[in-house]
Amino acid sequence: MKAMLSKEVGGPETLVLEERPMPEPDKTQVRIKVHAAGVNFPDTLIIRDMYQMKPPRPFAPGGEIAGIVDAVGENINGLKVGDRVLGMSGFGGFATHVVLDGMKVVKIPDEMPFDEAACFMLTYGTSCHALKDRATVLQGETLLILGAAGGVGAAAIELGKAAGAKVIAAVSSEEKAQFCRDLGADQTLIYARDMSDRAAQKAFSSQIKELSGEDGADVIYDAVGGDYAEPALRAMAWNGRYLVVGFPAGIPKIPLNLTLLKGCQIVGVFWGAHTMHEPGKHAENIRDLFKLYAAGMIKPRISARYPLEKAGDALQLLSDRKVLGKVVVTMS
Repeated sequence: MKAMLSKEVGGPETLVLEERPMPEPDKTQVRIKVHAAGVNFPDTLIIRDMYQMKPPRPFAPGGEIAGIVDAVGENINGLKVGDRVLGMSGFGGFATHVVLDGMKVVKIPDEMPFDEAACFMLTYGTSCHALKDRATVLQGETLLILGAAGGVGAAAIELGKAAGAKVIAAVSSEEKAQFCRDLGADQTLIYARDMSDRAAQKAFSSQIKELSGEDGADVIYDAVGGDYAEPALRAMAWNGRYLVVGFPAGIPKIPLNLTLLKGCQIVGVFWGAHTMHEPGKHAENIRDLFKLYAAGMIKPRISARYPLEKAGDALQLLSDRKVLGKVVVTMS
């Protein structure tokens, strides 16, 4: 097998393509011949030792994959050689073959391409958990999405519309704004790339209120963090729910008096932990997502595909925040 390995702490340029021994599944595992691997922001952190998970080196990044089962452990039920599946690997996905615990593998519909399957679970799972379980978005509510052109943001647009919300997509360029409108966003706003200036923060809050109404946004989906968080929170409606999804712009410092003044909640969204602590609810959400996919209401938007040997370029594109929707690494 081949794998794109992190052998030292560093950026995408440090990854090395090497041949490795073919892994064999134990009794409760399956081996998957990988066709595609999704590229996600945690992949850019894990190779720099900046993620909460720090696997021993050498390891391949890549937290979600799709492919065909080509070997199964003797205690595996419900999966067989030849099944088309997706899997949540956490790491190791940038490889031609991956061994996973059977509980982390899900069959995919025959009509779902492997590249879409490799982009499906983390983004839609995160956004479904955020909007359904953590915020309980209601029909007619206003949903503001920060970083709306990224993978989880794009998924949140589609799921917000499916829930009947009015969706405002906040992005950093007109190209990204058009991408979000094409996804179904009702309105878009373009924020400053540098939000450290107080005047820029006030202008951002004013933009949100102008689009959402003077009461502000009912739900804020924050996949950006940094200096964008406080001005967004200042534009929140009474009894609003602020979803902490990610912080590529840095971990924000929030004045907690705002939660008192707004009567609002700041809610953490940790999808990976949710799948372990609430497996029943997670399984229900996945069933709902496959139904929405079959109905054509959600579909991963893949803007770039890279071969395995160019996986570092895929990670660099994501690090530079130039991605629209999703990027995948393909093995064929």
